[in-house]
Amino acid sequence: MTPAAAWRDLAAGGAVLLDGFHALKHAVRFGADVPLALTADRNAALALADDLAPDLADRLGALLTPVSPDELAALVPRPHPTGVAALARPAPRTPAPGARPVVVLENPRHLGNIGAVVRLVAGTGAAGVLTTGTVDPWHPAVLRAAAGLHWATAVGRVAGPEALPPGPLFALDPAGADLRETALPPGALLAFGSERSGLSAELKARATALVSLPMREGVSSYNLATSVAMTLYHWLAAAPR
Repeated sequence: MTPAAAWRDLAAGGAVLLDGFHALKHAVRFGADVPLALTADRNAALALADDLAPDLADRLGALLTPVSPDELAALVPRPHPTGVAALARPAPRTPAPGARPVVVLENPRHLGNIGAVVRLVAGTGAAGVLTTGTVDPWHPAVLRAAAGLHWATAVGRVAGPEALPPGPLFALDPAGADLRETALPPGALLAFGSERSGLSAELKARATALVSLPMREGVSSYNLATSVAMTLYHWLAAAPR
């Protein structure tokens, strides 16, 4: 079977796109099942591996299949500048609350924001990301924004607030108490509302507490990923080292 035929079969079977070398690198490092990886410039890709991921160089070398730039462009409409694209089998799972917090995104709409949050959660070591609503957190645009880090944490979706795992629920809301004066207990769920409409009344009613981020008067809001970053930094700053 040609690489193009194998790619189409895997994509039809639900495999998700890893767009570029860095997404492939992270996915492989954190245990993704990657049945096919393509490169339009194998030497350049292997040089990147030697420079940026020497621990993975042999594995990536065994994975990467060379194709022409035209072949890659026929499979990926806008090939990444690194000339690398791969397909991986998604592994959605519900994060289990424990010592680390779970980030809950209620009905998020912006795919790039969701991916940025996945990247933040993976980097800070929080327990995972749960979304509600219709947007798939494993959408290709989310994966692109997360740079392949879905496999470094737990990323899943639930039907709504009623399906969230147990644990103290801290909901970010402008009417809440100042986050700087709030201690986040182990196993906390940190809930952030939709970019347009904020948190639902249902989720607020379930919340253990409403908390707010410090904000200069006259500024209406932060970007969703920025809000998550500030909240996770507050958790990290208080956590034992």
